[in-house]
Amino acid sequence: MSLTSRCGLALALAALTVCLHADDPAPAVKKVASAPGKNLLSSDAGTAWKEVESALVPPKPPADWSENKPTDEQKESFRKIMAAGAGLAADKSKEFFTRFKDHPEAARAKGLYRDLLQAAVQMGQIERTTELEALGPDLSRPPAPEPGPFEKKMQSAVAEAQKLQSKGMEVMLGDFEKRLREIQKEFPTRGEIYAALMEIAQMSGGETSTRLIAEIIAAKNAPKEIQEVALGMKRKLDLIGKPVDIQFTATDGRKINLAEMKGKVILIDFWATWCGPCVAEIPNVVAAYEKLNPKGFEIVGISFDEDKDALASFVKKKKMPWAQFFDGAGWKNKFGQSFGINSIPSMWLIDKKGNLRDLEGRTELISKVEKMLAEK
Repeated sequence: MSLTSRCGLALALAALTVCLHADDPAPAVKKVASAPGKNLLSSDAGTAWKEVESALVPPKPPADWSENKPTDEQKESFRKIMAAGAGLAADKSKEFFTRFKDHPEAARAKGLYRDLLQAAVQMGQIERTTELEALGPDLSRPPAPEPGPFEKKMQSAVAEAQKLQSKGMEVMLGDFEKRLREIQKEFPTRGEIYAALMEIAQMSGGETSTRLIAEIIAAKNAPKEIQEVALGMKRKLDLIGKPVDIQFTATDGRKINLAEMKGKVILIDFWATWCGPCVAEIPNVVAAYEKLNPKGFEIVGISFDEDKDALASFVKKKKMPWAQFFDGAGWKNKFGQSFGINSIPSMWLIDKKGNLRDLEGRTELISKVEKMLAEK
């Protein structure tokens, strides 16, 4: 099963989450765009296509939404992040088929551009409506076929789960999993089942996440790419409560060794300047740093960029004074490969004893850091 088909279901699940207790229309948001003349993708076509595929993965909702009803402000903020991500993915798809016309994935990228642009408009980027309308009808595609029995059952499962919005994400995802199990009995070889279970694992956390990940890794019918994601997530979960070995020379020459930083609470920020959701988080991270750095909070950036000068310029412009790791390898980043990072932003929190405590630093960052700083 392709990453693109998996992303369609992921987007549906994420949309269900955003809709929890929300009946207000999505707000308009500004288009995320690169600077004039600045490419969003790498110069190598193979690497560029991987960057397009990565951009297709929608951001995960905050982990605490499973227990606490999100405020209207939080829902609006998350919709903006989703819309920005879809818009950026559309821009990357367009750049790919424009720059790499002869690549085997060029035609697919062209189709993705239309779909993602439409998704961005639907989620709030209404100022891009003119751009979407300018494409005209898509005459290159045959009419969409009638959904088969499997597709109908999956659509029904999502729709029925959505009816439980008022009871919270945990209940909604639990119902969705139960319905998936019934579908799985009838269609045991369909890889989309495991893609959906993987999304539930990523949204749930805790025992549910551990259980589903173990199942996906052991399943004979699970697509290889889904198992790779599960293995990466398992590696991360296995690190909790243990020291994280990170040593490097930062872009500004600083020597960083987490083992020598005990006594401080550290945020490890896996990110990139080309990542829309990463950029959207920067104001929150900067605010946390400015408030808590004097009390013992530090940040270590792990950049997935390939242009060192562009990274340095961006960091300076955004006033991000913490150390940045850069090796120019993009998704083959040394620490990204070592720790199984398959989506960004990923933010980890290290406690004062030097142990990994939290894989979801994006959620309530200031509150979490304050609590860790207060520990003896």
